[in-house]
Amino acid sequence: MTAPLHLGVRAHDFGRLPLPELTAKLSRYRFSHIQLAVHKSFPESVPALTALSPGTAAYFGEAFRQAGVRIAVLGCYVNIADPDPAKRQLALNAFSTHLRLARDFGASLVGTETGSVGNGYTPENFTEEAFQQVVVSVQAMVAEAERFGVTVGIEAGINHPLYTAQLAHRLLTLIPSNNLQIILDCANLMTGDNYRQQDAVIGEALELLGDRIAVLHLKDFTVNDGQIGIVPVGQGLLHFAPLLQYMKYKRPHIQGILESTPEDYMQSSIDFLQRLYDEV
Repeated sequence: MTAPLHLGVRAHDFGRLPLPELTAKLSRYRFSHIQLAVHKSFPESVPALTALSPGTAAYFGEAFRQAGVRIAVLGCYVNIADPDPAKRQLALNAFSTHLRLARDFGASLVGTETGSVGNGYTPENFTEEAFQQVVVSVQAMVAEAERFGVTVGIEAGINHPLYTAQLAHRLLTLIPSNNLQIILDCANLMTGDNYRQQDAVIGEALELLGDRIAVLHLKDFTVNDGQIGIVPVGQGLLHFAPLLQYMKYKRPHIQGILESTPEDYMQSSIDFLQRLYDEV
């Protein structure tokens, strides 16, 4: 019997809603899990990333458990590549707080991108020095995760020091701990130069990262004047078939998380993915 498609969503893609309204929407769309950046969705409960307490985590964790929704990714997207050591340490401290409280949320994976050396586009992100700073930061994060029995999820992206699947694989090789996993977002790997070869880009990512992929972000894109733009799932150019084949046959039951799909498109995006999943 074929495993079902497990779809979730980033909670903050619904905007800031009272908790009962959010759980009602998750039930309406039959999402089995979420990515929760609690500071983004509920800033009144978490005025700062370091303001989390065991009580905060237990409150939200129990609410989602009762709603039948798992927290697949506890989001703490901070800049671990910040060139300012003091700011970088604050980012690591915030991430450590999420690692320590992940179990109280009912989560086992805390996710982030690497951040950026500067604001906006900068070629400094593509240097060996920037990559090595990410390695140092992730080593500290993984050591903390191992203490608490949870997992660090790192997401690669264009204009970050971790901008290709090859670099993500290199990071995994340099930090060979199973407490380090990858959040794969193939739209994040697309550029105006490589999107026409996206089957090769996606295939390489799945091959290189393999069973170190913990969860997939499902996001779509288009290209205008050579620039990548994000659009609702099913409205753009991303080839989802190889991702859904991977989810269906290579990693049954792996969780997929819709990203950057407005609610007006939510049901059509879900239907698009389910139809394609059934066909592959």
